[in-house]
Amino acid sequence: QVQLVESGGGLVQPGGSLRLSCAASGIMVSRYVMGWYRQAPGIKRELVAVISGDGFTNYADSVKGRFTISRDNAKNTVDLQMNSLKPEDTANYYCNTNYWRGRTLLDYWGQGTQVTVSS
Repeated sequence: QVQLVESGGGLVQPGGSLRLSCAASGIMVSRYVMGWYRQAPGIKRELVAVISGDGFTNYADSVKGRFTISRDNAKNTVDLQMNSLKPEDTANYYCNTNYWRGRTLLDYWGQGTQVTVSS
């Protein structure tokens, strides 16, 4: 059974930093594409950053240069370092992985961690 558990959210002032962590069980994060998504009230969930098993990364334009996704294979976690935070980064942040098993797409989400950027 795959489980993803996010942590590290909180309240931070504009310009501040937070580091989110996604602890995975049931899979090895080094072998799968892992992503961070976010969803603000009334807005569709959007991809923030993704890291492949080969270590390739991709970011939403809105966070490029400010956020960094990384993987700790020893801890089996995927982290999201968020710097220069803006009020518009306020959202619930979710960890995700999905992969095909035969003809079935398996899609797993964590419960989310709230990030609030406000003075």
